[in-house]
Formats: sequence, C-alpha cells, structure tokens
Amino acid sequence: MAASAIAVQNIQKSYGNVHALRGIDLEVEKGTILGLLGPNGAGKTTLVRILTTLLQPSGGSAWVESFNVVKDAAYVRQLIGLAGQYAAVDENLTGRENLIMVGKLYHQTLREAAARAHELLVQFGLEDAADRRLKTYSGGMRRRLDLAASLVNKPPVLFLDEPTTGLDPGSRLALWKIIRDLVRDGTTVLLTTQYMEEADHLADRIIVIDKGKIVGSGTPAELKRMVGGDVLEIHLVDPSRTADAAIALRSLENGAIEIDAEQGILRMPVEDGTGTLPKAIRALDISHIAIVDLSLRRPTLDEAFLKLTGHRADMM
Repeated sequence: MAASAIAVQNIQKSYGNVHALRGIDLEVEKGTILGLLGPNGAGKTTLVRILTTLLQPSGGSAWVESFNVVKDAAYVRQLIGLAGQYAAVDENLTGRENLIMVGKLYHQTLREAAARAHELLVQFGLEDAADRRLKTYSGGMRRRLDLAASLVNKPPVLFLDEPTTGLDPGSRLALWKIIRDLVRDGTTVLLTTQYMEEADHLADRIIVIDKGKIVGSGTPAELKRMVGGDVLEIHLVDPSRTADAAIALRSLENGAIEIDAEQGILRMPVEDGTGTLPKAIRALDISHIAIVDLSLRRPTLDEAFLKLTGHRADMM
C-alpha cells in the first residue's frame, strides 16, 4: 500500500437489503487526481464517507497513506482534508475566524492557527475579505474558504465531493486552478463531480461507478475511445423528422443513435468519419430530409458516461 495514497480492496456497504457498494477496488497514486463519476445514488458519496472515516464499510478494506480507515481512523483524520458541495463553515464568523477555529480543532496554538489562516487567506485570494462575516461572501468566496479550511492541517490527501456545484463558470475556473496548483505541489486528490468538463480537465484517471460497482476506468482519453471513432452530429430543418432520419441512417451507425427530438439533432458514433459524411448526406437526401448542419467531432466524456451507465451526465 506504500506506493499509493489511497487503496481500496473489495469495499462493500449495505443498508439491509440495499447494497450501496458492491465490491469496489481502486488505487490512487500519490500526487494525482482521481475523478469519481456516477449517476445520483451510484455510491460515490458513500465511498468518500468510508474513506474519510465518517462511515464504516460492511466489508472489504481501505487505506489512506497506508493507514487502515477503520483500525487507524484517528491517524487517517490527521492526514486528510474534506471539502463538499455545501460549505462547512460558520456564516456568523469572519473568514479569518473560521480558519482559526479549524486550526484549533487540529490542536494548533492560537499563534499557529492565526499564521496558517493568514497564509491560506492570501493563497485563496480572500485577504481583503478576511475580517468580513461569511454571510457577506459570494458563493464562490464561500467555496474557496471551505477548500481553504480543508487544508488547514496541510493534508497530503484531499477529498473533494462535488466542490464546484452551483458555482458560476468564473468561480469554477478559479477553483480548478487552485486544485491543479495543490496537486503540482504534491497533494493527492479524489474528486467526485457531476460536471464531465471538470473531470476531463482535472482528472489524471477516472473511475465510473453505477449501482455500487465500477463500470469503467481509465484516463479521460481512454474512456472517450470506448465510444468509438468520430461522432457524426446532424441538425435537421424539421425536428419532427428525427425518427425518420434515424431510420435512414441505420446502416451507417457504429452504435446507438442518440436523438434529441425537441432540437432536431441526431448524434451517432461512426468508424470512418470522413467516409461516412457523403453517405449520410445521400441517405437523408433519398428520404427527403433537409439538414441545417452536419459535422464530425471526437467523442466527449459525457458520451462515454452515457455508454457506460445509460444516463447522460446532465440528466443526473
């Protein structure tokens, strides 16, 4: 286990007849980001709660920095930081007071806690708002403070459970930079997210969980290649003819055709992208189906997620 920051072997969790986790195995190399994806209820948060000692597994074993999360829970808690989608901070305190309070919970002296608070406020661009009460902070500022609070004890392993949910694009990008900087300095991150773009940009490796089991794993590029070669996207003049278009294109597909009947859009994986374009145009022309646009592109992580789970990420 020494080579991995996080190691999980056959972790299971059941609530009576409900099986939240059905035997999960994974490893996270030190100084990397593992993205944990899955539909709502897949077991992502349950796994994070087990790895952060908040919940005991029904079976299997897990280690963080070589410490068993059950037998050595007290040691594990000293080695990890946890930031979730809901800011775990007190809005009646100032930003500085929140961080000092967390430092004291880690048995730092007041002087040590104040020094660490100042360091983090500067690092996260919150120095000017340090002595304002949290109730005056924007959502992005609160989330940055929450992440700062998870780093008070300088943990080598950081768990981020949907940390950018609900943030505007600018605030999300700012947090991405902070996360990348932390990893560059040696922090290991396990990230759960509902944003495929976030996982694509940040994760070194991705594991997809569905119904408590791993259904796919690999780098973002490897998962995208599972979909196939190119994706042919067709926009119709008349959205009511999407079903007719799908029938006309059946002989050209290399997988299921995805239909957006409301927008009049069809997407289908194809092996020979450039060779398929004229065939698609001809097939639609024979069926007298007019198109607005037809294009080829590489598969997205969202399409890989759809293939693995049967759900689109934006429908979770």
